[in-house]
Amino acid sequence: MDAIVANLDTYVSGFLITLRLTLWSAVIAMGVGLVLAAFRVSPLAPLRVFAATYVEILRNMPLTLVFFFFVFVAPQFGILPPLGFWTAVICLGVYTAAFVAEAVRSGINSVGVGQAEAARAIGLTFGQTLGQVVLPQALRTVIPPLINVFIALTKNTSVAAGFAVVELTATGRRLVTTNAAEGLWLLVGVALFYLLITIPLGLLAGTVERKVAFSR
Repeated sequence: MDAIVANLDTYVSGFLITLRLTLWSAVIAMGVGLVLAAFRVSPLAPLRVFAATYVEILRNMPLTLVFFFFVFVAPQFGILPPLGFWTAVICLGVYTAAFVAEAVRSGINSVGVGQAEAARAIGLTFGQTLGQVVLPQALRTVIPPLINVFIALTKNTSVAAGFAVVELTATGRRLVTTNAAEGLWLLVGVALFYLLITIPLGLLAGTVERKVAFSR
């Protein structure tokens, strides 16, 4: 325990990087995921095919391969710098977007078909129907699974440690390397800081889920 207290400033530094990775990646994932979910239920077949292909490929691909692509392949075309915080954010964001899209799509599908049909009957476009009628009703059922997706995202930020981003896992690894005798406690410290993010999110998901169940 003394090892954790003695290195508290170092932990906090790594924790803040992890928190920033999580927040920025969540923003990208939400934006891309909402667009993909809209494509999945679009009346245009090419959009549905594109979104379905994206989701299936990313959901069934290890996150490490996404990092390898952006770090080693994309820079050869001048798309991104080879390493760094923002590269990690993009990798985490585009990967998590596939899971966000599926969570939102399931929420959209939970809304009765009659709602969309009624909206179209009064002259609303597909975009208006989705944004003004379907999504507001789907929101309550979508929030709990989305929170679980972001809990997974928080843990996935540890992959960035292997690509020159000194977040919480990389910080813990460096501390263990320099203080091998206290390795167990130092790793416990890493776990505790991850729990500072994941436990509140889990409690929030449970609270929202109970309220949704009660309202039904």
